[in-house]
Amino acid sequence: MKTIFITGSSSGIGKETAKLFQSKNWNVVATMRRPEEEEELTKLDNVFVTKLDVLNLESIQDAVKKAISKFGKIDVLVNNAGYGAYGTLESFSKEQIIRQFHTNVIGLLDVTKALLPHFRENEAGTIVNVSSIGGRITFPLGSLYHGTKFAVEGISESLNYEVGQFGGKVKIIEPGSIATDFGTRSFDFSHNEELTQYNNLVTSALDLFPKMLSNSSPVNLASETIYEAVTDESGKLRYVVGEDAKLHELNRKQFDDETFAKNMLSQYGL
Repeated sequence: MKTIFITGSSSGIGKETAKLFQSKNWNVVATMRRPEEEEELTKLDNVFVTKLDVLNLESIQDAVKKAISKFGKIDVLVNNAGYGAYGTLESFSKEQIIRQFHTNVIGLLDVTKALLPHFRENEAGTIVNVSSIGGRITFPLGSLYHGTKFAVEGISESLNYEVGQFGGKVKIIEPGSIATDFGTRSFDFSHNEELTQYNNLVTSALDLFPKMLSNSSPVNLASETIYEAVTDESGKLRYVVGEDAKLHELNRKQFDDETFAKNMLSQYGL
């Protein structure tokens, strides 16, 4: 049996991916910050639930060590843990900025580095990085979040050259709006209303976000895409998830920067 190691498995895409791979007769290492609160995955055969906080290097190394001890070999890493910081850049503290990049970028790098020696030793291994269509295009008020996801895209594309030297692969998953709790527990919004020049944009964005989320794709579409990326044995790098994401990608390719920006702002009534 092959083994998959997933970060951020307590909910959403991570949890759904863990359940899907378990149903496909894989060993699953489902990591999360608070494994003591998990009740569903712990009841499944061949699922090992363990603690991993991407902000804590010791917990990363400990989770990898325990996973290898449990199943002997890890075949796939899914870097899924992350959240979205949205709002006006001036409103974010230095600590909030660091936390966004540490979670979505540095944490991803730390987990990947912890598993690379294992993959290199086995001369195989697939790294799946859950990015976002927001790693290809931007929405207003997402300078921090998009900054992290653009970074994930660049890291992934370049790393693919490296791991290819020993038989490894990198896959990038680019979901659009997915029906998870991203809009609540995984969403950090900041705005200082005293910065009045931004208020119209912020008001429009807060009105539009619920409408965008109401047309979300089901979470299983993302997990099934991850399964496809892991098992299709192709050299394909990017996998776009959801009709909204595909439309955004098409528009970005079709229009120049100025036209794309005008079209985006028009959706916000600006």
